[in-house]
Amino acid sequence: MSGETSVAFESPLLRAALGENDNPLDRISVRDYLLDVEIGAFQAERGVTQRIRVNVVLEVSRHAAAQSDDVDRVLSYDSITEAIDAQLSTERINLLETFAERIAERVLDNAKAVRAFVRVEKLDRIPGALGVEIMRNKVAGENVVRPVPAAETMVIEDIKPLVVFLQNDVLHGKNLTGWLDAIAGHDLPAIICVDCATTEKPAADIAAANRRIELLSIEQNAWVLAGKDKRCVVVDSRTEIDWALKHHRLVVWAPSKLVLDAVEGLVRPDADALHLALWLSGEFAANSLYVAGGAIPGDSHPALRFVDDPKKL
Repeated sequence: MSGETSVAFESPLLRAALGENDNPLDRISVRDYLLDVEIGAFQAERGVTQRIRVNVVLEVSRHAAAQSDDVDRVLSYDSITEAIDAQLSTERINLLETFAERIAERVLDNAKAVRAFVRVEKLDRIPGALGVEIMRNKVAGENVVRPVPAAETMVIEDIKPLVVFLQNDVLHGKNLTGWLDAIAGHDLPAIICVDCATTEKPAADIAAANRRIELLSIEQNAWVLAGKDKRCVVVDSRTEIDWALKHHRLVVWAPSKLVLDAVEGLVRPDADALHLALWLSGEFAANSLYVAGGAIPGDSHPALRFVDDPKKL
């Protein structure tokens, strides 16, 4: 596959000379699409942008667009650039491999698309370029990209989970088990969010450091909850949350990864634990955020539902 992938980015004349097959598919491409983005798993790559170059070659099913000169019958080149831009606006990506995979998934979602070749390169890490190349297709075999039939799995976007924020009085109160029983027994799968730990947090002179300390304080409480009830599972990634919801596990959210990986501007940098939970509920299209423990003075967001009794969930 690696040779085939490399050839995909060469000129049509070279591909023809190599005689790929007797009946090749048409190809459309976007070449040398340059972007300044925040990407990378290293701490030095957070909070800064770097140049990346994206190349996509998309094999498409045959159509009569060329003969009819009908733009509506051809797969638009914009669909490729829009797929790239949409992915970048959805979440912060750590790995080039992940970015390439997501681009391939998006472009192959088009009915006319058959196979995608994606190359993504970083241009500022070394004097040259470093990157990854992948090939994905809709045909049965290696590297299949194929939508899963609705009968095989629940579509997570349609679930609209129950999202509950446990105030510290509830987390450390005598009726915690009653709250967890009510959450576990609800018709909807649940995500539990918690407040910062009650212990005093250290302070730093740098805002980014204080943000990390705040997030770690929330995660301390998440693990305290998991230690109080074995039904609670602490998770930090979207993939883990999706899986746990599908299997009706009691999800306790550890926020650092999703918050730090969120595209800039989607999460307020000064958002406290409650408003991070409110953001998460919106990400999962939950109808409301239920705040266990009763009203919090000064908070009146329309999506907040304050409850003082587990029976009201």
